[in-house]
Amino acid sequence: MAHIRWPNRGSMQYWPRSRAKRIYPAIKYWANVKEVKPLGFAGYKVGMTHIIYTDAKSASMTKGEDIFCPVTVIECPPIKVAAARFYKHSPYGQKVISDIFCSKLDKDLARTIFLSKKEPSKKLEDVKEFDDLKLVVYTQPKLSAIGKKKPEIFEIALGGSKEEKLKYAQENLGKEISINNVFKEGQQVDIHSVTKGKGFQGPVKRFGVRVRQHKSEKTKRGPGSLGAWKAQGHIMYRVPHAGQTGFQTRTEFNKWVVKIGSAPEEINTKAGFVRYGNVKSSYLLLKGSIGGASKRLIRMTDATRPNKAIQKDAANIQFINN
Repeated sequence: MAHIRWPNRGSMQYWPRSRAKRIYPAIKYWANVKEVKPLGFAGYKVGMTHIIYTDAKSASMTKGEDIFCPVTVIECPPIKVAAARFYKHSPYGQKVISDIFCSKLDKDLARTIFLSKKEPSKKLEDVKEFDDLKLVVYTQPKLSAIGKKKPEIFEIALGGSKEEKLKYAQENLGKEISINNVFKEGQQVDIHSVTKGKGFQGPVKRFGVRVRQHKSEKTKRGPGSLGAWKAQGHIMYRVPHAGQTGFQTRTEFNKWVVKIGSAPEEINTKAGFVRYGNVKSSYLLLKGSIGGASKRLIRMTDATRPNKAIQKDAANIQFINN
């Protein structure tokens, strides 16, 4: 009789499976890009639809044929630069030495942080010694269809040398950055999102534990064994048990940017997207599905380890379902 192998369910790489600290993730690693531009953007997840495009991959078996492709729609209204944040290297990592804010900020930003009425005492030119510079930006949800005014605020890294970063910050402080200034069609991006929360769930749903037959002792939906060695007086953390499921920060690498559009009527439907409505500003189409619920903020960054097998050109779209 064949030996049935039944390995443990659930990767220990995602541990502990606790709730995310906030609704949108923080990013700790950025791609090494020489071009002077922001290395990330953010948008609101709309939902999914499908397109038909012509396959242009040279090594593909379906080259030249029209292919059905599911895509995720992300609405990407422009983001605004609130401040430039300067860093200095230390034995314990990078340390913030100064934040230079714009003198004129949107009133809606006061819903998120405290806004001082005083003029900034420092200017960007006053900071002489620094090792790195990042932009502090905030979203403009009032330009989207999600129906809220409170913006999210977060950091975005810049590509290029130290001097080029400073010059870019001087030119764009207080100004808007659109999705076309950051990404282009056909490139790969990494998706950072907080997944759908599913509450307190048992080990069958949480880890995929096998449901035992109805005459099993004590329970049908339990883990069965508590581990090979139980003399330590407690249950090992590796044993699948009930707990928080979902609402966790996850990263998906190398998602293909199918289309960047500025005309919402190209994808809007008569009834609107389910639990979202109609798109009002610029949007992004990504191949496949991504984590998170509709209306949730999704952060996108340049691919840190791009896949050579993924098509690098923009998709030749023949049809968009709307």
